Amino acid sequence: MTGKINRQFWFWSGGIFASALFLYLLGDVLLPFVVGMAVAYFLDPVVDALEERGIPRGLAVFGILLLFFAVVVFGLLLILPLLQDQFFAFLDRLPHYIAFLRNLMAPYLEILRDHLKDVDVGRYGGTASGYTAGLISWAGGVVGDLWSGGLALLNLLSLIFIMPIAAFYLLRDWDVIVAHIDGWLPCDHAATIRTQLGLIDETLSGFVRGVSLVCLILAGFYGFFLSLIGLEFGLMVGIASGLISFIPYVGAAIGFIIGTSLALMQFSDLLPVALVAVTYLTGQTAESYLLTPNLVGNRIGLHPAWILFALLAFGALFGFVGVLLAVPLAAIIGVLGRFVINRYLASTYYKGSGNGGEEQR
Repeated sequence: MTGKINRQFWFWSGGIFASALFLYLLGDVLLPFVVGMAVAYFLDPVVDALEERGIPRGLAVFGILLLFFAVVVFGLLLILPLLQDQFFAFLDRLPHYIAFLRNLMAPYLEILRDHLKDVDVGRYGGTASGYTAGLISWAGGVVGDLWSGGLALLNLLSLIFIMPIAAFYLLRDWDVIVAHIDGWLPCDHAATIRTQLGLIDETLSGFVRGVSLVCLILAGFYGFFLSLIGLEFGLMVGIASGLISFIPYVGAAIGFIIGTSLALMQFSDLLPVALVAVTYLTGQTAESYLLTPNLVGNRIGLHPAWILFALLAFGALFGFVGVLLAVPLAAIIGVLGRFVINRYLASTYYKGSGNGGEEQR
């Protein structure tokens, strides 16, 4: 029995290692297929609903994908020119913002300098410079990885031409693929694996579908109202903070800090600054008490810190494709981790042999 368990352990460990190596070596090539799989997973319930109404699956897939990509392309054509203009304008204004912050912080830095010894100032200044250099280097590496892994011309062309084809075939054959994978499960553990896969699917569906809708709604809300207030780069800041709201509180917090800072530098009146703050407080309140409970519910089970760690870790390991796969992999690891912990708590490794009291006597 022990030999069988060891063989299974090494078999699955080898499979996981081979998959990770494959992803590491061919991550850039897999980008359009990963995005296509995400699109297929997102749209599969809609296609299933149309198929139940008597529409042939191939026709339903073609119609839904055509509508989906039409909406995406229309949205990009509408938003991208505005975002591009705001982005380059922001780069032009960046030296002014840096100078403003430097002048704002100068008196406080002088007070701090007066209360510290010269040796401490030099030491902590060197430490801060080292951390700053490291942060700049890390940020530059991330930007470089994104460019080489996700935004290079070849990968961009593959997304445009290959991804829709991959999405079509994956969505058309989704049920067949699932049935084949189900038939490959080891017979002794098939029921347990199906249960865990069901939990993973529930977690992913709650995140991918529910949280995506929440992020899009918040991006539109923040972008519209910040632009209505007249905040410079309000559309760019609002959309960006909305899209990263899949990490609870992080998107609203970052948007609040950046938005109010820009408002303080732009407006001499405090009313627009207060309106920017109210916009983010309203958005966060709506997300916490209205959007997430109704669109997502309590099915995710992914802690915000775990999501953030997964994004950084898988992004560092596998580049831009790792960022795309971070949440699914985090969901899988989270579900399997809870399964292992529950099995451990029910085992003698946790409970012991039950003879502790007798041995003491």
